[in-house]
Amino acid sequence: MKAGILDVLPARTRRSLQKLGADISVARRRRALTVAMMAERMGVSKSTYSRIEKGDPTVSVGAYAMALFALGLGEVLGEVLDASRDEQGLALAEESLPKRVRVKRTPRSS
Repeated sequence: MKAGILDVLPARTRRSLQKLGADISVARRRRALTVAMMAERMGVSKSTYSRIEKGDPTVSVGAYAMALFALGLGEVLGEVLDASRDEQGLALAEESLPKRVRVKRTPRSS
């Protein structure tokens, strides 16, 4: 039997999704929007939107993105992983730089 996402998702990641869902819920209520209003603006069912507020990892990232957009926070998703601030990736790239750079000489034609 194939393992589902709930079986393999690290606890820390699950908690992060739950926090994201809770934060979306707070943002919705601050804007005086109902669950039905959010679901309609996003083009999803009320049950799907409720799963987002619970941090359900089986809901598509597109649905989470639509929730952020409906709250006027669409641009934050693009900043989740800014390649210029990826310290580990930059360190790995620097490690793989060659120690020296040599130009290959081409033989001269007579």
